[in-house]
Amino acid sequence: MAEKQDPWYLHVGLYVVIALLVVYLAKIAIIDPQEIVAYEKYCKDESRLRMKNLKEAQVLYNQRFGKFTNNIDSLINFITNDSLVQALKVGFDSTMKRSTNPFWKLSSGEFTPESLRLAPKSSQPYLIQIDTSITFDSVINQNKKLLRIDTIKKIGTRYVIEDPDGYGRIGDLNNDALKNTASWE
Repeated sequence: MAEKQDPWYLHVGLYVVIALLVVYLAKIAIIDPQEIVAYEKYCKDESRLRMKNLKEAQVLYNQRFGKFTNNIDSLINFITNDSLVQALKVGFDSTMKRSTNPFWKLSSGEFTPESLRLAPKSSQPYLIQIDTSITFDSVINQNKKLLRIDTIKKIGTRYVIEDPDGYGRIGDLNNDALKNTASWE
């Protein structure tokens, strides 16, 4: 007895389905993860550049006002309108043969003060905190009698900037040695 063979178009259809499945699996297994890794790297690098710029803004703010701030709007306003910052942004150090601009260029191009507001991945604001320290000083007369206790409250001697997406932090509220240090350096 002769065996009956399947029609040719059934085989062609199966080959097409197999080829489509191979292309789809290659996209899922190879192409998509590369895009995700590239996007994650971009977000991490961009966020760290923005945090470095926030640090530079805090340092300049501290030089001008003698304290740090936890208000992002104050920092942006300061960067945008302060004459010291504007002079630094356009200045040139002839001794070192380089710009005096303290701000880093972002991955997407030039630095803009508004870029400091939000993290690139989640569009959440950066967490900026400053410390408050209270010290007590006792005043004693010559007879060793306590006259009074002076309370000194200092606000903004240290700061910390944290990324809402977990890409690091700059500064520390409890340690002066880590005042301007980034966690990834």
